[in-house]
Amino acid sequence: MSGTTEILSYIAALGLAAAIPGPGMTALVARSVSGGAITGFTMLAGLILGDLIYLSVAVFGLAVIAHTFTSLFTLINWAASLFLCLLAWQFWCHQPQAINIDQKATKRELASAWFSGLTITLGNPKTIAFYLAILPLVISLDNVSFQMWGGLLVPLTVLVLLSVGAVFIFAALRIRHLLTSAKAQRLLFRSAGTIMMLAAAGMVVKTL
Repeated sequence: MSGTTEILSYIAALGLAAAIPGPGMTALVARSVSGGAITGFTMLAGLILGDLIYLSVAVFGLAVIAHTFTSLFTLINWAASLFLCLLAWQFWCHQPQAINIDQKATKRELASAWFSGLTITLGNPKTIAFYLAILPLVISLDNVSFQMWGGLLVPLTVLVLLSVGAVFIFAALRIRHLLTSAKAQRLLFRSAGTIMMLAAAGMVVKTL
């Protein structure tokens, strides 16, 4: 029963953490508005992969190593914050364009969306805090076997994040028609850039 309770608690905690708007979901909405469903789900795949990496780090105890080597962990934080600043600048300087709903995304655009999703997650302080701080409080990681990780936690993580991300993507698609004006697009992308910049600042403050 305790195992079932832990799993249900993990699903609830992960779902809530994913649903709270942060750099990842904000960027996902922006990309879905500008690029459509395929671009949105491609970026979501990158976001999910980043979560799975942190899940694996937490389960296999590498988080302890990361905290032991403080200088390395600090360097990673600074690198992630700098990348978030770069993304924030790109979003802030985004030039509004006419939205063509029937236009298909190029392979280069899809690759960029996937890579952005992955790197945003790896540099997202909310994701780091969840897997390295909150997850051990929800699940007893000492009792997690390789089979449980691969057969239960990974599929559940993908399912929860895919469900939450799909809600954001479809919501973005519904408001695409409302974002045809340059002013509306500029507001959306600058809001995403501001959230990323605040996240980057939060990571820097934690290392000081």
